[in-house]
This record gives sequence, structure tokens and C-alpha cells, in this order.
Amino acid sequence: MTDALVRRAYASRAAEYTSVLGTVEDMHELDRRRIERWSEQLSGPVIDAGCGPGHWTDFLHKRGVEITGIDLVPEFIENARIRFPDVPYQVSSLRALDLADGSLNGVLAWYSLIHLAPAELPQVLSELARVLGPQGHLLAGFFEGVSAKPLDHAIAKAYYWSIDQMSRLLDDAGFDVLDIETRQDHGKRPHAAIAAIAR
Repeated sequence: MTDALVRRAYASRAAEYTSVLGTVEDMHELDRRRIERWSEQLSGPVIDAGCGPGHWTDFLHKRGVEITGIDLVPEFIENARIRFPDVPYQVSSLRALDLADGSLNGVLAWYSLIHLAPAELPQVLSELARVLGPQGHLLAGFFEGVSAKPLDHAIAKAYYWSIDQMSRLLDDAGFDVLDIETRQDHGKRPHAAIAAIAR
């Protein structure tokens, strides 16, 4: 989907989304543990790419991570700045980050890549690789399934990705995959997370 379509879809439901999924307490305990473990290896600037309501950004900020939340939707950013005033947030597209090459140590992309059309995902992964320094860390969360198969997302068109295909796309973009986690919770779509480092 284009940035404009995703922005409009989430802008119209930003308050509702934040009320339902806008706190770390609303998230799965295993996701909290996974992201916290990932953060322990970070030592420099980090972005929460597609931060939405900003709760994961605040979660990592409270753990001493030098992090900025970035999102396409101004309504999310405005609300995050009010809810978490000590944390920096900015409006930006993941397709063209206003960051220097190799300027980051980490990128959290937690369910923020799911709305990218299959032809668009490689470009964004390459952009994330561009802003990461060598051995910079990426953690991506997504819905596991048949690659590029659309899913019935409540807000905007989204896609499943298989572990194998996402791993290949990461490799093509300049990442080495470190570890993979999957989970199937009752009544939920299959979850996957991949940690990788930039070459």
C-alpha cells in the first residue's frame, strides 16, 4: 500500500487503536521479554520504525536505550508525545529516512513492515540497512504464513511472510540473520520474529 493510504487508514482510527493496543501491558508477555532481551545488546542510537502509539519506544527508553520513535501517522506521533513526553518522536516514512548512512546501532520494526506490498518490502529493508552501521541490530516482528499472501487486517491491507522468504529478503538487503522465533497463540495469527545484524 502507498504511504498515503496507510496514513489515512490509521489516522481515522488512531485513537481507537491506541486505546486497545497502545500500552506495553496490552502486548504479549513473550514479546516484552523478546524486545527487552534484544535491547541489552544495543549501544548507540536506535529507531522504533513504525512506532504507532509509541509504547515500545517508551519501553526501550525506560531501559536506557537511546531511541526515537518514527511513524508515518501524525496522529500517532502527536499522541505519543503527550503520553510519553520524555521520549523523542518524529513523523517519517520508512521508505526515505532522514538519517545518515550507518548512523544507527539498532532498528526495531515490530509489525511495521506488514503493510508494505511485496514489491515494496525490499526497498524498505535496504533503507533500514543503509542507516545501520556495520553489526547494527534489527528486530522485525511479523505475521508468519504464505509469503505475500494478503491477510484480513482490521485497518489496512497487510501481508503474511514466511520465515524462509523474510530471511532471504533480509540477506539480499545486507543482513545476516541471527535467530528466529515463532509462536502460535490460540485464536491469533501465527507470529514470527527475526533478529539480524547489518553486514
